[in-house]
Amino acid sequence: MSKADRPQQPPAAPSVADTHDLIRVHGARENNLKDISLEIPKRRLTVFTGVSGSGKSSLVFDTIAAESQRLINETYSAFVQGFMPTLARPDVDVLDGLTTAIIVDQKRMGADPRSTVGTATDANAMLRILFSRLGQPHIGSPQAFSFNVASISGAGAVTFERGGQTTKERRSFSITGGMCPRCEGRGNVSDIDLAELFDDSKSLNEGALTIPGYTPGGWGYRLYSESGFYDPDKPIGKFTKKERNDFLYHEPVRMKIGGINQTYEGLVLRLQRSILSKDPDALQPHIRAFVDRAVTFTSCPDCGGTRLSAGARSSKINGISIADACAMQISDLAEWVARLDEPSVAPLLGSLRQVLDSFTEIGLGYLSLERPAGTLSGGEAQRVKMIRQLGSSLTDVTYVFDEPTVGLHPHDIQRMNELLLRLRDKGNTVLVVEHKPEMIAIGDHVVDLGPGAGTAGGSVCFEGTVAGLRSSGTVTGRHLDDRASLKKTVRAPSGKLEIRHATTHNLQDVSVDVPLGVLCVVTGVAGSGKSSLIHGSVPRGAGVVSVDQGAIRGSRRSNPATYTGLLDPIRSAFAKANGVKPALFSANSEGACPNCNGAGVIYTDLAMMAGVATVCEVCEGKRFDAAVLEYKLGGRDISEVLAMPVAEARDFFGTGAAKNPAAHAILGRLADVGLGYVSIGQPLTTLSGGEQQRLKLATHMGEKGAVYVLDEPTAGLHLADVEQLLGLLDRLVDSGKSVIVIEHHQAVMAHADWIIDLGPGAGHDGGKVVFEGTPADLIAAKPTLTGEHLAAYVGH
Repeated sequence: MSKADRPQQPPAAPSVADTHDLIRVHGARENNLKDISLEIPKRRLTVFTGVSGSGKSSLVFDTIAAESQRLINETYSAFVQGFMPTLARPDVDVLDGLTTAIIVDQKRMGADPRSTVGTATDANAMLRILFSRLGQPHIGSPQAFSFNVASISGAGAVTFERGGQTTKERRSFSITGGMCPRCEGRGNVSDIDLAELFDDSKSLNEGALTIPGYTPGGWGYRLYSESGFYDPDKPIGKFTKKERNDFLYHEPVRMKIGGINQTYEGLVLRLQRSILSKDPDALQPHIRAFVDRAVTFTSCPDCGGTRLSAGARSSKINGISIADACAMQISDLAEWVARLDEPSVAPLLGSLRQVLDSFTEIGLGYLSLERPAGTLSGGEAQRVKMIRQLGSSLTDVTYVFDEPTVGLHPHDIQRMNELLLRLRDKGNTVLVVEHKPEMIAIGDHVVDLGPGAGTAGGSVCFEGTVAGLRSSGTVTGRHLDDRASLKKTVRAPSGKLEIRHATTHNLQDVSVDVPLGVLCVVTGVAGSGKSSLIHGSVPRGAGVVSVDQGAIRGSRRSNPATYTGLLDPIRSAFAKANGVKPALFSANSEGACPNCNGAGVIYTDLAMMAGVATVCEVCEGKRFDAAVLEYKLGGRDISEVLAMPVAEARDFFGTGAAKNPAAHAILGRLADVGLGYVSIGQPLTTLSGGEQQRLKLATHMGEKGAVYVLDEPTAGLHLADVEQLLGLLDRLVDSGKSVIVIEHHQAVMAHADWIIDLGPGAGHDGGKVVFEGTPADLIAAKPTLTGEHLAAYVGH
């Protein structure tokens, strides 16, 4: 029977299964959310907007996505859950209609030097298999091409029992790895300037060591002065060859120092293990300054920075080694792989082509696979994580994105919009936290949180369409169509910073004069060389204050007061007013509540189940010993002062009995960057990305410098906050500073006195200065992509 002849069935009644088309949230109270309830449509693109700190991330990441992940983890056995992160249930009454959540956030990828773009995306793993199959000469399995596997061999007798008899057999083994033995797969070697470690004209007893933390009388110092390997009264410069070797390079050995068993090792070996093996960004500022001064990192002379052994570099396909392939720009590597035609590895080549094409499609074709993952910006890291999702066959999944436009030129935002819509059109739910109007415009559904930030936020101000948001009267609705206008007059430079023949990364022998005494914006498409030009050419040191995109490192004990140094004058003021020690007013020191050790909560570990945090019954979450809370300053105890918002604390320390100029100055800077609503004792881990960026900016504003270099300061900022940032930049310039801003936001470009535009493309297609001049000249000529988008933005 043909299809036409079949009797027509009456339309079936809709299945109950098709009615579950909403994610329902009722009574969400995570962080600053105020018992909110809302319904989010599935298989649609929903954009969450609101001022920075209004509760967007608390709702999307800490409530919806966190509960989805927790429920998925619970489907595994207790044994498997023991190896997984334990997640607590969010503070919410009802979460209904959840689907599997895939989170694509802005968190930087690991800063381990062994992690590269290739290892993070599995492209390296596929290349290693490819070279192990097709490379000539054949040198071994895929691990022979891995810079994380060392070559080792060994032999010896193996004893085992067989048939009641003990038998010995000689066995040998050999593993061929691809790790360069000189740099151990790191690509660079460190060279220590011994003159920065000690003064060789002095003896150890005269205080020869100049390393931070090695003070005479301290355990680190006594380890060397009392080791017995050399005379501590003898100047280091007069040590014999053996004494000098024992002092600097002696292998670890146990000995007693001051009656206590300790491990003695040469000074250089000890520093390499204790300091140089750590991520420099994780070090304390004074230790990092010492490392910058005493240590130089140079490309490994044996492998040329490729991390690979000579054997791995010798095996080639069509004249290209795996080191050459990883060093290529990914767009070029994709073309090379596309030309390979070998039926025996056809499935592998297909998968590799798909991954490499995804890089180009998402706007990262300018990267190379050897690029260390820790050097990627937040926006680049987020897009690298997206690569796994582009070719996925999964549907009915919830994708959660955190400001996917960060680090993107206006030209690239349209491409990102198309990718998000493609994910939606495959039948997925896409939730996006975003500030940019260009991305808000593509939303099927918009949720606006606010009305303010911190305690003034946490409510749903609007739910509906983009057109409805425009006419809603909310802060976002009012500012959605805001456009910064060009300045009528621009400032004249007071000098210039000459950059000559810059070749860092993809820069093509760039020479340019950066004007001083004005607001200078450096722009261009992602990957055009902006950061390479400024961070690689503007000398760090006296007079230059650099605020990059690096994440703030802090635990739940860290807060704005500790991070900015505000707690020091506050503690001193309390101590002076009450005639006691300043250490009493630190929850991390003598003033801590003895029951919770100053944490304010008691953490109970429940193995594979989520741990329970309960408010300390003794201090009631105030973190301080009851005796400390008896001491007052201006009628407030230390816990009440730390609970104050910045704006209230600024008034408190500005006048009256608690007047404190040092604390007032720091609080003034925090208010200037728009953090007036944040409590000075709020844990850093609860601050949003935009709040952390501004906290870092406020801290650096206290430094004495003539030139400020800011890297995308609008990241995480709401449209209404950008205007406040522009006012802050103007005040910095008017006070005599020079401000250089690396930025994509058209409002900052329009407000600039001078623009330097790099391009015309990314990677080896960029690295040139394609325009320098005033914003008005850029708009009039429209010589570049930036000029076209800026002209459209200001309505020309």
